[in-house]
Amino acid sequence: MTNLILDFRIALRSLFQHRRRTFFLVTAIAGVTGLLVLLNALSTGVSDTMIRAATTLSSGHVNVGGFFKVTSSQSGPVVTEFAKVAKVVEQNVPELDHWVHRGRGWAKAISDSGSMQVGVTGIDIKNEPDLRRVISVVSGRIEDLAEPNTMMVFESQVERLKVKVGDAITISAQTNRGAANTVDVRIVAIAKDMGLMSKFGTFVPIDTTRALYQLRPDTTGVIQLYVKPKFVPHVAEIAARMRVTLEKAGYLLMDADANPFWMKFQTVNREDWTGQKLDVTTWEDEVSFLTWTLKVISVLKVVLLTILIAIVITGIMNTMWIAIRERTREIGTLRAIGMQRGGVLRMFLFESFQMGLIGTVAGALAGSAIAALVNAAHIRVPLSVQLFLMSDQLHLAIDVSALAKSVFMITAITTLAALYPAYRAARLPPVSAMSHFG
Repeated sequence: MTNLILDFRIALRSLFQHRRRTFFLVTAIAGVTGLLVLLNALSTGVSDTMIRAATTLSSGHVNVGGFFKVTSSQSGPVVTEFAKVAKVVEQNVPELDHWVHRGRGWAKAISDSGSMQVGVTGIDIKNEPDLRRVISVVSGRIEDLAEPNTMMVFESQVERLKVKVGDAITISAQTNRGAANTVDVRIVAIAKDMGLMSKFGTFVPIDTTRALYQLRPDTTGVIQLYVKPKFVPHVAEIAARMRVTLEKAGYLLMDADANPFWMKFQTVNREDWTGQKLDVTTWEDEVSFLTWTLKVISVLKVVLLTILIAIVITGIMNTMWIAIRERTREIGTLRAIGMQRGGVLRMFLFESFQMGLIGTVAGALAGSAIAALVNAAHIRVPLSVQLFLMSDQLHLAIDVSALAKSVFMITAITTLAALYPAYRAARLPPVSAMSHFG
């Protein structure tokens, strides 16, 4: 133990003696670590934003939806007698935190000054705690959605429809039986945009969607399940188990399909069946058309990290070779006064470890500080970038476990990069090393 402490102190003293070289190498390692931290923060931020937007606007962690077909070619996103389905869910999902049910629809919103196609989500605002907590209302009151024939829109829709709180809008849609129908609603709230997913989403009371599509009171569009936070990474397993449970309870299920419900209409309408079929999906399925963003960031992170790690390894090895050449006589002297080959090996490895640890910690702190400053600045991004970031603001999220892994990984890599040069230094013969010049 004493020898290890001595080797560690010699290595640390050597770093201080060669301050300029140490500074540049530590700076390079810090830069790589900081960039990795920021890439991880971007990836985590996009993932968090995507989950928050998806599970607020259009999906639960797990969803029990489905289609009801009046004829073999006419379908609607409807779950009949949903209370019975919800009871099966409650009894068989111990991970469940809470659930809500929502109506689903696609309609044309018409104001006095404009019109646009919108997704119409029917909700019971009194039973939507997450929605009220996550959505930021800039005008009006979200609680007024408890009143019949009301509507909440987002800022970007206000620009197209040219409306304000209190204005009337007509919603026009086709019922599941193919008849045209309209409902007049009043705007009671305008919410802040939540990235691309809020561009076409609107909220109305669920009774309004039932009136629009001429549905019975015991119907809904989807039962959205929200699990306890620690179970969110396991939603795929929960969904698979839920499928088996519902089949055992006597419900017919659609084939598993990792796509949002609105991409399934054509497939459902081609199938020769009538009546009800349930469909179990996860939040990832409902936003699968957007998850390419995370894949792009992951690939970018791997490519950049590979290049940067290669640069760091090359720099560490070159630095070690230069240090060994400059300190050949020192190595010979240490060997002559009794330091064993293992001591020389450890000394150089400790030097590399110390540089790696100092650099990675500094880089992790700098990256975290930059991420905090970016979030505090509330940097808005253009629409084209929102497609990539899933948000109208640049948001970086620091994952402490990912931060620790980054520090450990890069420190380990920098230490291992010095292994071969240190091994060669340890094998230098003492006599020839002491007589070395240059």
